Amino acid sequence: MTMNPTKRAATGALVGLALGDALGFPTEFNDVRSILAKFGPWREMELPTPAIVTDDTQMTLALARGLRTAMDRGVLGPEDMVEPVRREFIAWNRSPENNRAPGNTCLRACALLERPGLPWQDASQIGSKGCGANMRVAPVGLVPGLSDEQRAGAAQLQSALTHGHPTALAASDLTAHAVRLLAQGAEPTGLVGLLRSYAVENRSHYHERWLGDLWTRSQDPTPEQFIARGWDECLEILDRLQDALRAPSPETDPCLATGAGWIAEEALATGLLSFLLFVDEPVTALRRAACTSGDSDSIACLAGAFAGAHLGAEVWPGEWADRIEYQSELATLGALWDA
Repeated sequence: MTMNPTKRAATGALVGLALGDALGFPTEFNDVRSILAKFGPWREMELPTPAIVTDDTQMTLALARGLRTAMDRGVLGPEDMVEPVRREFIAWNRSPENNRAPGNTCLRACALLERPGLPWQDASQIGSKGCGANMRVAPVGLVPGLSDEQRAGAAQLQSALTHGHPTALAASDLTAHAVRLLAQGAEPTGLVGLLRSYAVENRSHYHERWLGDLWTRSQDPTPEQFIARGWDECLEILDRLQDALRAPSPETDPCLATGAGWIAEEALATGLLSFLLFVDEPVTALRRAACTSGDSDSIACLAGAFAGAHLGAEVWPGEWADRIEYQSELATLGALWDA
């Protein structure tokens, strides 16, 4: 499968991610009843004015800039990637714009990433599988010209810089893989099956070239057992997602089927569920994801990345896309990778 350049999947995914983020920002930390009371029927939710995003989009852009710098130097490898991405994460952490209720794991890890001489593996929060690593991983699925090994390694490495839990690594890898498959034209109906096969195939593959000795910070006896723990949790949630899709219930809060999304594997599954319930109605998918009882902005930004990768840049209302925060940077990166 190759990319269809006229679709502009990278632009579609990045803009969709930011739109979902802005739509879910005001509803996060609220239950569905409160959201409906405040915003009216969920199918009519409007993009807020101004359309402000959260740390989800900010960190996606930080990762995207780091990847762009790394790839300007040649073939993407772990050594070339760590430094620019680390620098971008530190800059994000210090930025006055980092005031959108960011996760504690990211703040703690980024502060440690600044310590001179500290290996990044020691900054990684090995116990955290918060969704902060896979809400920002979409760029890894959109960058052209990577091998499967580079894409998987880069997805897990960007996670490991902050979230070192094996489930955070596996969920990031799966999220990037899903974005890639959709951008390349994979059929959404078969997507969960493809992700399941990918998880089974990679279940005991530890990417040592990219992760180094990260696994030794855990209690696991071998690197294979360390990473298998993460893939097993992802396989479990993919089974729940498949069950939910057998009897789809668009009017029900997706969090009830696949979890509230505060943790990595649930954010992936609930973001995917929101997208797959409305494959041809991307704006409805974003609204459904934003009207959830869980981590609405992260769920909706993932739903937006999946929908935009699948349908391309033209599916988002122009009036929305034009006024999303960071619009020009999203468009520039999208255009670079769509070319």
